Amino acid sequence: MLLKQDFYFHSISAVRRLHIRIPDHGAPPYPVMYFFDGHNLFRDEDATYGKSWGLDEFCAAWDKQLVIVGIECAHEGNRRLSEYLPYGTGFGWLRGIEPLGETVMEGIMGELKPYIDRTFPVIPFRECTAIGGSSMGGLMAAYALVRYNRYISKAACLSPSIGSVSGKLWSEMNRTEMSPDTRIYLSWGTKEGYGKIRDPDAEDRSSWLYRSCRTTANKVIRAGGAAKLYCQVGGRHCEEDWEKQLGIFMPFLWQE
Repeated sequence: MLLKQDFYFHSISAVRRLHIRIPDHGAPPYPVMYFFDGHNLFRDEDATYGKSWGLDEFCAAWDKQLVIVGIECAHEGNRRLSEYLPYGTGFGWLRGIEPLGETVMEGIMGELKPYIDRTFPVIPFRECTAIGGSSMGGLMAAYALVRYNRYISKAACLSPSIGSVSGKLWSEMNRTEMSPDTRIYLSWGTKEGYGKIRDPDAEDRSSWLYRSCRTTANKVIRAGGAAKLYCQVGGRHCEEDWEKQLGIFMPFLWQE
């Protein structure tokens, strides 16, 4: 069953639409996975570029049943970039963007998670709680796994825009004691660009994505956790190619 409902986040004084999938079979309660850019998960008609991840069809055919909570992003101007940026930066394409990522996560963990835990048939413990996203949402998923590791045990970070805030993320990882059951999936495509237009510097971007993913994975592994790196040959920066990874990262996070 798919539900859509609005949720008011006091942390950012804004309403965000939730896209929630509840299994129609299996025995509740279920593990729960939160996703950024929730409008891109289930239905093509809701997706920004007219193509979703097809997550509803995948979950219906998969033997592991989860409650999926997709959180729609802001759609006005640079608001999405701001809300999905956990650290400020003085260089790169995110230079000067106000970092509201931590404020957003305070709302997710302090307001949304308690609501989901008491309203839907979920298992609230960290071992049964995961988070995921792509691009800026992938950065936020990595950040959330580190900052809120006492509540979140797994993260899927597809084509994460770690980029110009990598130093701050890695410094936080160095300072944070992560549980040894922490699992992270990080991926990149060899034809990464933004949207559907191929970036002329895609090879350089792909190489940087690899290096940032590799370093992030190494820090989780050194903390005793598990990491999976995936290079999608021919992969672009778009929902159509992220959909192809569902059968890779979901089993890694939940079954292996």
